[in-house]
Amino acid sequence: MTELGSLFTLAPERFETPAILKRLAMTSRRLAELKGVAETLPNQDILVRTLGLQEAKDSSEIENIVTTHDELFKDDSLGEIGFNAAAKEVHRYRQALRVGFESVCERKVLSLNQILEIQAVLEQTRAGFRKVPETVLKSGEGRVVYTPPQHPDRIVEWMGDLERFLNDPDCFPADPLIKMALAHHQFESIHPFYDCNGRTGRIVNVLYLVLQGLLDTPVLYLSRRIVQTKSDYYRLLQEVRERDIWEDWVIYILECVERSAEDAIETVKAIRGAFYTAKHRIRSGYKFYSQDLLNNLFSHPYTKIEFVQKDLSVSRLTATKYLDLLSRDGILAKQRIGRTNYYVNTALCDILTKEPAR
Repeated sequence: MTELGSLFTLAPERFETPAILKRLAMTSRRLAELKGVAETLPNQDILVRTLGLQEAKDSSEIENIVTTHDELFKDDSLGEIGFNAAAKEVHRYRQALRVGFESVCERKVLSLNQILEIQAVLEQTRAGFRKVPETVLKSGEGRVVYTPPQHPDRIVEWMGDLERFLNDPDCFPADPLIKMALAHHQFESIHPFYDCNGRTGRIVNVLYLVLQGLLDTPVLYLSRRIVQTKSDYYRLLQEVRERDIWEDWVIYILECVERSAEDAIETVKAIRGAFYTAKHRIRSGYKFYSQDLLNNLFSHPYTKIEFVQKDLSVSRLTATKYLDLLSRDGILAKQRIGRTNYYVNTALCDILTKEPAR
């Protein structure tokens, strides 16, 4: 097995093979299409909330944190007081994604402090980088397959190296998508934290695309594709470590981006269609139509009276009237669970729970 090395020792020309360049061209086109489609929805925050929730579920599933969509959507309304522990983990992922996205937009960099903040939100501690040795990565059978850097100083050194790789465009002149693939492998190989390395690394992926201007909002998520190809993901990670086969890894990540972008394009189009259908029905049928109401219904798959009260600045009685009328006419579906009434945007839920064709 090769020692962990600096990404700067790699030659950028190494990733200009016909196979990589062909895949890169297709992936770049698809990503640009996704960026354009996302811009057609009036409220971008709807996509951050809804697609972020789906990504959080899929990313957590890679770490064997499994919850159902129904539990997830209900706990989206309950928040941290929700009863489902797995759903709480998923919501922390979305919270970490939002923290990272807002920070990258404000600071125009992706620094170690920002990565530490993302991981702290995920783990709910501020343990920081690993300081205790003996961390190893094992196969499903319990065999040690890789030993990441052990000394705390080395971890800080390697992460500083990675920070420069992500933020200095002149230090490694290559396409950002190729750099994202290389950086993701390096992050997972440094394995800088005691926990949440995988989820933190996947958030860093999409934030890097935002930082590079390839996306305006974090609407491209690789986790579902990685779940579908989990064995290939771990095999190719290991082949780089053992045999320095970077090219296959880069092609794999580019393909994940392309396929994930295709799925996201279809999902965004479907959300946009449902959004405008609901807008037409509510505006033509109810005097209480407002953009704030529509945004509420598409930001929360399961909304409730308190959310409408807050978002529309209306009384509880008025919010209840609005939601009951919309559920009476089939725009929403009313569900009573325990002492709480949920008003379900079934069209949105159907879109978010639909599995890709492939």
